[in-house]
Amino acid sequence: MAAQRNILVIALFFVSFLIWQAWQKDHEPKPPKANQLTQQIVSEDDLSNAASMGKVITIKSDVLLLTVNTYGGDVQAAQLLKYNQTLQSKTPFQLLTSTPEFIYVAESGLTGKDGPDNAKQDTKRPVYQTTQTEYVLTDGQDELRVPLSYSVNGVNYTKYYILHRDSYAVDVQYEIDNQSSDAVDVAMYGQLKQTIDLPSDQKTEGGSGLGLSVFRGAAYSSSNTNYSKYSFDDIKDKALDVKTDTGWVAMLQHYFASAWVPTQDQPTLFYTRATAKNSQATIGFKGENRVIPAGKTESIGAKLWLGPEIQSELKATAAHLDLIVDYGWLWFISQPLFYLLKFIHSFVGNWGVAIIIITFIVRGILFPLTRTQYRSLAKMKLLQPRLQGLKERYGNDRQKLSQETMALYRQEKVNPLGGCFPLIIQMPIFLSLFYMLGNTVELRHAPFVLWIQDLSAQDPYYILPILMGITMFLIQKMSPTSVTDPLQQKLMTYMPLIFTVFFLWFPSGLVLYYIVSNLFTIAQQRLIYWELEKKGLHEKRKK
Repeated sequence: MAAQRNILVIALFFVSFLIWQAWQKDHEPKPPKANQLTQQIVSEDDLSNAASMGKVITIKSDVLLLTVNTYGGDVQAAQLLKYNQTLQSKTPFQLLTSTPEFIYVAESGLTGKDGPDNAKQDTKRPVYQTTQTEYVLTDGQDELRVPLSYSVNGVNYTKYYILHRDSYAVDVQYEIDNQSSDAVDVAMYGQLKQTIDLPSDQKTEGGSGLGLSVFRGAAYSSSNTNYSKYSFDDIKDKALDVKTDTGWVAMLQHYFASAWVPTQDQPTLFYTRATAKNSQATIGFKGENRVIPAGKTESIGAKLWLGPEIQSELKATAAHLDLIVDYGWLWFISQPLFYLLKFIHSFVGNWGVAIIIITFIVRGILFPLTRTQYRSLAKMKLLQPRLQGLKERYGNDRQKLSQETMALYRQEKVNPLGGCFPLIIQMPIFLSLFYMLGNTVELRHAPFVLWIQDLSAQDPYYILPILMGITMFLIQKMSPTSVTDPLQQKLMTYMPLIFTVFFLWFPSGLVLYYIVSNLFTIAQQRLIYWELEKKGLHEKRKK
């Protein structure tokens, strides 16, 4: 009975979990109102002007290919050269893009009273000059510096894109050489702009899967909060207006992100806005104003992250930037599990094998707890003939049957509820693995064996979910039952099938974990049955 009860508890837990996720999405705290300063930070960019007034240059490192328009010097496209768009294609993953159907760009400039990107200037955005149209990080070169120059009223502006080998963090620096007779007042801003609705032919990776909610939207970190999501609906409802000395702003999607990291320990304003009839969302920062005296040269800069959500590299780029890897409310369990998984992978070289090993480690750690559960289940199974005898003897006297049943439990030291506590311990670990395996970019397109070529995606042939259902069916058959209600019996019979349907859309890595875990359970139950029979409980059962 305990095993059947556990299965029902798990099913109830799943349904409750899905309802809770839907409720959480509808009841997220609303952002504060913005003041009017936010609306005056930068003017709305005009992509048609960019196309007609500027030219396009490309900047290539070993991991990034950026397309920069000299009108404003913005990044209008970014490809990640070590990641494919899809499992079958050889096309690099497109993170940023500028098309009539979809816009996702990283903009930056100098605003303030004298800033060339100030909307009050005669030219809406500066048109930079470059000596080349293509810049490439060559072999043996660790850093690529690409200068874009612009001069107006005796002030020379040089915008540098600095790319580093094997790094997705790009340094964006402005060098202001003030050769005019007056001081200039400027402030750097950086923002990420994206079309809110995806085109019909474009889908966010990982969006399938019951319960796996993939966030696509904005986020930020400030002096008051390490990490906070800011959905597109939030941006449309109320603009963000946060003053801070530290932090970053970002646009997130499954596995990949873009982020601006301004100079830390300086006053900065984080803002959002919805534009073009709420079809586009923007999140950005505006740094403090800098006054550059006549005859002086000063620099202002920020970091731009364009890449995968690799925790170690994100953490090295900015404090708390690694929190964009969404492990849900059980992140404090998911993160250690990921570090352990990564450590195992460093030795075995296969993420699927690493998942199998971590399954045995986790189940081994939980063995003292689950042993109590399975000993209770095993004793219940071995006591079934005696319980059936009590039913035949006292079937018409429910009170006497209950008394004799409890007396038998006390005599054999069996707790019918003994399986509940281990189940409570196991469920958070299962959910932690669920989030970890479904949101870890290292598992994206990671092959296991044969037909499993992407552990982050569902099994294309549904073989693993079927195997999981079979192992669950075997566990059910091995476990005792005292359920007599026909409806409950049918529900228990179909429970493995119901869970198989659940797992059809789960990441293959998670299904693999559950198969190995079920096999561990089967072996553990058989071992405990053997131990109990060896200790004589089987003989007691015969008497």
